[in-house]
Parts: sequence; structure tokens; C-alpha cells
Amino acid sequence: MKKSITSILSLGLIVLFSGCQQTISTPAKPKIDVTLPVIDASSMKNISDINAIALEWKKIDIAQAAGYYIIRADMQEDGKFKRVAKIDNKFVTHYLDKDLNANSKYGYKIALFTKRGFESRASDALIVSTLPNFESVSLIESISNLPRQIKILWRPHSNPRVAQYIIERTSPTKAKWEEIAVMKNRLDVEYIDDDLGDNQIFMYRIKAVTFDGIISNISAIASATTKSLPGQIKKLEATTTLPKKIQLAWGKSLTKDVIAYNIYRAASATGSYSKIYTAPVSDNRFDDVISTDGKIYFYKITTVDKDNLESKIDEVTPVMGSTLAKPRMPQMTLAMIEGNKMILNWVSTDDRTVSYNIYKKSSESWTNSKEILIPNVTGIRFEDPDVVRGVEYEYRLQAIDKHGLLSETTDKSTLMLPKIVKLKGQNK
Repeated sequence: MKKSITSILSLGLIVLFSGCQQTISTPAKPKIDVTLPVIDASSMKNISDINAIALEWKKIDIAQAAGYYIIRADMQEDGKFKRVAKIDNKFVTHYLDKDLNANSKYGYKIALFTKRGFESRASDALIVSTLPNFESVSLIESISNLPRQIKILWRPHSNPRVAQYIIERTSPTKAKWEEIAVMKNRLDVEYIDDDLGDNQIFMYRIKAVTFDGIISNISAIASATTKSLPGQIKKLEATTTLPKKIQLAWGKSLTKDVIAYNIYRAASATGSYSKIYTAPVSDNRFDDVISTDGKIYFYKITTVDKDNLESKIDEVTPVMGSTLAKPRMPQMTLAMIEGNKMILNWVSTDDRTVSYNIYKKSSESWTNSKEILIPNVTGIRFEDPDVVRGVEYEYRLQAIDKHGLLSETTDKSTLMLPKIVKLKGQNK
């Protein structure tokens, strides 16, 4: 019990008189006065910590005494003794040597110096070891398969001196560890490392730090992998034979947590793709309604999972689709006058044609003309008796398929029944 009280008092005095210490360098030639008393090494006591050693010695109470030199040797290095502190008060009998290496051996000597700058012979050496460094957290875990992030958990350190944790990270592609976060409470034991890539592996370790800045040994290493992007769809198909639309059909993704499909479209295979629709996972068809006949588009489809991760569009092979083209226009083969009627003949140039539109334009003068539509004519001949002599008529043909798609119109064919001229003296 007495020894414990002495240790507590010693530490208190170290703190109290720490302001009287100076760090110094050893002079080239110490002025040794062999008549001065030497500190008894057997009176020197010590208390070790992980990175510090506290010394206590019995004071030398002589009139000319001014203070003490603390002389230290690092036994892990060269073992040479060097002055590390000057205590400018002869009544101070404690010294705290800080910033030492853990689990390391040091030698100490103490010398008295006087007001006139002389010093005694150094004491015999006291060999002291710092304590081994304390261990980091006893348990660290990392959670994989999170979207572009990894969660790290650890057990709170049992040492109440711990004030914070340093989290370090590396990966198989990096040679060094980097500090990524500091958690500033012993009981704060969770960290989420975000803004990561997809399907990437990372390793983590933790160092505990005490209130006085002692850093623990390194913890065990925990590794985790971020979530992969969802798998692509199976085969994508696009139609080329439907009027006014392109129908897409695809096989569903095998990734279990896919919730939707994003559909992209471009005017060329290597062009800029824009999203035109998001289909629920229950669908694997989409109709792209388009007003233009024969319009060509290229399509890509990506998958989206429940964490809003989307498969890479650059890895998708585009598929071409098109709306049904217009039918080819017919070819006019005959436009003639027969008696009091106009005769038109033509041939079909497209198997899709089921009927024809005939555009009839009559012109009695430059300022008086009109055009009428004669729709859905079947066959390849048309006789028009509804004509007036002396009036010019223009005819154009247009093919119609079963979907109602219209071809371009033919060039105009012009016909006119001449007026009948009566000679003088001819009966009316």
C-alpha cells in the first residue's frame, strides 16, 4: 500500500514540476567537479508507461547546487548516453521522459550542476523498459454487397483511456494504407465508407488512440467487396415490319433484385443514347410509337436493381429496329382519252398494295382549279366518264397497304377532251 501511495505522489510531482525542465544538447566538454556529490543510483526510482518513463531521485542539498542534467541512452540504437533535459531547480526530484518507443529499453543517468556551471560525475545507469504497446480493438468486421459502400463495425475498446479510432484502408491495387476517417469517441463503433466503385475489394484496419496520444498496435484486417452491378438482359429483339411503331422484346435478367429496365434509343448505332422509358421488371415488351414511316432507331436496354444500381450501357450491343416503310408507288402505264371518258392503266410495284387513291385535279383556267380524291380503288384500271370537254385534268396515283400506309404519289398525267367546234351554217 505504501509503495502505491509513493507512486501516486511521484506522478503528481512530475506534473507539478514539469515546467522546470529544458531539453538540451550535450556540450562538447562538460566541466566536471569531482568534489561534488554524486546521485546515488540506488535512490533512483521509476514508473514506466507505454511511451513515457517517470524518474525520481533523492535530492542533493548543497548550497552551490542549481539543478540536474538528465542523461539518456536508447539501448535499442547505439546505447550512447546523451543529455536530454536540464532541470533548473535543485528542489525538483522528478522527471517525465515522454515520446518514447513502446516496449523499448532505455538507460538513465543524472548529474548535479552548480550555479557556476560545474557538474558532478553522472550517476550509475538505471536501465528501464517502457511497457508494451496496447492492442487495438478485439473485433473488426466489414459488410459486403452494399451499393458502392462498405460498412465497418468493431467492438468498443475496453480501455477507458481510448479517445478515438483511426480507420485505414487499402485495396489489392494499392501498395500503401491510407487514413480515411477518425472516430472521436470510444463508443462510436460504426463507419460507412461510401462513394466507392462497383464490385471492388477493400481492406480495413483500426488503430485506437488514447487521450494522451498513444496509438495502439494495428487491429486485424477486415476485407469486403462492394455490390456488383446487376446482370444484363438476355437477347433483345426489335421489329421492322410494324406500322407506326417499333416493338421491343427481351429476355429477363437473371439478377434476383432487378426491379426495372431502362430503355435507351439513338439515331445511329454509335450515336448518343437517350432514355425513353423505364419498364417494370414484370414487363419484357415495349412499343415505341413513331409517326414516321420507315424510321430507323437503335436500342439498348439496361437493368436497374433495388439499390438503384444500373448495368453499364456501354457494354450493351445495340439492336436496330424500324417502322414499316411506305409501300412503293404504282407505275402508270396508260393515260388516254377514249370517247367521252379518260382511261388510266397502271401496274403494282409492291406486293403489300391492296388498293389505290386517285387524285383528280381539274383546271378550267389558271385561277379556277380543284382537286378531288377518289379513294380505295381496287384493280389496275380506272375509267373516268365524269369529264367536261375543254377542261384539263391531271391524275396522280397512290398505293395503299393493308395497314393504311400510303405510298408517294406518281407524277401527274394530263388529259383533256377537246371542245367540239361547229362550222357556219351547220344546224344546231
